[in-house]
Amino acid sequence: MSEISTTIHAERLDLLLMTPAFLEAAISGDQAKAAQLLGVAIPAAWWPVSHFTQMRLEQARRDPAFQLWLDRAIVLRQQQTMVGHINFHTAPDPEYLRDLAPGGIEFGYTVFPQFRRQGYATEACLALMTWAQQQQVTRFVLSISPENQPSLHIAAHFGFVKIGSHMDEEDGLEDIYERRFAPGAIQ
Repeated sequence: MSEISTTIHAERLDLLLMTPAFLEAAISGDQAKAAQLLGVAIPAAWWPVSHFTQMRLEQARRDPAFQLWLDRAIVLRQQQTMVGHINFHTAPDPEYLRDLAPGGIEFGYTVFPQFRRQGYATEACLALMTWAQQQQVTRFVLSISPENQPSLHIAAHFGFVKIGSHMDEEDGLEDIYERRFAPGAIQ
């Protein structure tokens, strides 16, 4: 396994780890402190933070090593502005995926509305999967609403294949997609 980096670099983007201190500031609504801790401008679209932020903070507190698999800000490097966020839902090979995608890992992402349709989600997904592959992960899962055409396009771009469906308590029907890559084959 290679040395684990806290920042993942892409062509135009940096995926910055959202530390527990940042998550605490975000949860408390301290926008100035959160921006200072992250070191970049945070658009209004990030606020108020999702209820998942508290869950991610608790996960990072329980297992500091797990923090590397959690939330990252998608930052447009040249402008030093957060354009969205991306994260794995768990560490690799979680129990809930063992029947569908053994050894896999699920991830999700959001690009804020004013930054969409510029290729940032595709670039961030590529960078995140490449980083995970350096950690020996080669199987990836996405859960996507059948109505979410942009995310379906990204899944198709990377060759994800539908392997099932489930009803999410908050998001409704989601189709589950999987992609296996040979080591070094993500592109």
